[in-house]
Amino acid sequence: MHPALTEGRAAVITGGASGIGLAAAKRFASLGMKICLADLSQDALDRAAAEMPGATVITVPTDVSKMDEVLRLKERAYAAFGGVAVLMNNAGTSPGGGPWDHYERWQRVLGVNLWGVVNGVHAFSQAMIDQQTPGAIVNTGSKQGITCPPGDTAYNVSKAGVKVLTEALAHSLRNEEGARVSAHLLIPGSTFTGMTSRGRSEKPPGAWTPDQVIDMLVDGMNKRDFYILCPDNEVTRDVDNRRILWAAGDITHNRPALSRWHPDYKDSFDKFLRAEG
Repeated sequence: MHPALTEGRAAVITGGASGIGLAAAKRFASLGMKICLADLSQDALDRAAAEMPGATVITVPTDVSKMDEVLRLKERAYAAFGGVAVLMNNAGTSPGGGPWDHYERWQRVLGVNLWGVVNGVHAFSQAMIDQQTPGAIVNTGSKQGITCPPGDTAYNVSKAGVKVLTEALAHSLRNEEGARVSAHLLIPGSTFTGMTSRGRSEKPPGAWTPDQVIDMLVDGMNKRDFYILCPDNEVTRDVDNRRILWAAGDITHNRPALSRWHPDYKDSFDKFLRAEG
């Protein structure tokens, strides 16, 4: 096991009242960890805590887009538990908007999805380093922040920022003298959560459950993986790899931006996706 995932130690999880965050809280609690749940609604937090009977759980209503509230979250966690082993910056929201529409939604999506992670990293990292105990910071990204499909540009930008930040965080942590904290980028595939359900009550066949994502997170942390790239019931790891390589190839081959969705490149991409080896 990753040494941060140890009985008696504490995990702070934003966006912890539902979906992937709640699944992580339940899994960490099953390992004997103490849990600090953060989300917007106290009622939602109370319902989430009630799903972990017997676990040590505190709840802190938090708008992660506001640094003062994230600092308050840190203070509450350290006051309750004396230290933090795992920080999971998981809170997220959607939709955002296209390149020139829904400006207010752009602000909210960037505030939560990107600044929420920036705030968490700034608030907790030094304190976790100073503990001189094994720790882990997990940031929830998205494949949309890597291949950047057309549609919700604001969401893509926010998750691309999370990827870049987390890569730099991992580099800085491994070069910081005395630091025993690892960084991990969780990249879910299609996952059925309250945010992605769009009014549906039943999970689509192609989607994973949050528990499956957390299975892969824990396994990836135990293997010390940085990129924890999840498939789903429709998209395999090989397809993900090819989509990511094609996206990078737009630059190296000087193709039009987002050529995967350009009609002149449809046949070339389909051939690349089906190629052997």
